[in-house]
Amino acid sequence: MQKSKLDKFIQKYNLGGNVNQVKWVSKDNKLSTSFVTPDKSLMGSVNVDNFTFEDVELGVYTTDQLMKLLNVLDDDVKLKVTKFGDRSVSLKAENGSVSFDYTLSDLSIIPDTPSLKRLPTFGTKIKIDTKFINTFIKGKTALSETETFTVINTGDNLEIIIGYSSTNTNRVNIPVETETNDLSEPVSFNANLFKDVLVANKECSSATLEVSNEGLARINFKVDDYDSTYHIVATQGVD
Repeated sequence: MQKSKLDKFIQKYNLGGNVNQVKWVSKDNKLSTSFVTPDKSLMGSVNVDNFTFEDVELGVYTTDQLMKLLNVLDDDVKLKVTKFGDRSVSLKAENGSVSFDYTLSDLSIIPDTPSLKRLPTFGTKIKIDTKFINTFIKGKTALSETETFTVINTGDNLEIIIGYSSTNTNRVNIPVETETNDLSEPVSFNANLFKDVLVANKECSSATLEVSNEGLARINFKVDDYDSTYHIVATQGVD
């Protein structure tokens, strides 16, 4: 299999190191995981199709360490799981004569991803394209210490503002195109996490950011064999 396919799967949930502890589920040539950040401000799921591997569940406790080990190998790798009884204890990856062994964790110590029992109505839908993704990433990089971005209904249109405040501040204003817009009040989200989500899915040229007046955002990316969904909880109101 291609190591690059596994790398991309990992990047879409690891989000620059924000998520390390997950359960991988391989079944019917599909690899999937669900996850939540330690502060529970973002949760999501990533699925990749056409992933040829045995049907198995794996506990990955230190994703960052696994990524470093994968970097040792060239792109064409073979994966094998070592089991003790019905428990998966290690993952072996090899490329030619070079290989590594990664110790797997007991599934019971992997944090459960909360279930969203009731989703609010997402009355605002924002079109996301390559230009927006690149602009937001550059804007957040320029304002590296800024923690939030805010979705604001100006009456005539919708804007996403990195660094919004009622006082005079450095900020980046990004006009956006909407499919629907019923936003009643400005709502703010974690800009660092959203940037990491965009970076991990940068190859996707078309997506929709949905925003609820109840303080939840959702974005889904579908590209090639990957299907990634992220739910982001609003932060406290900014000054």
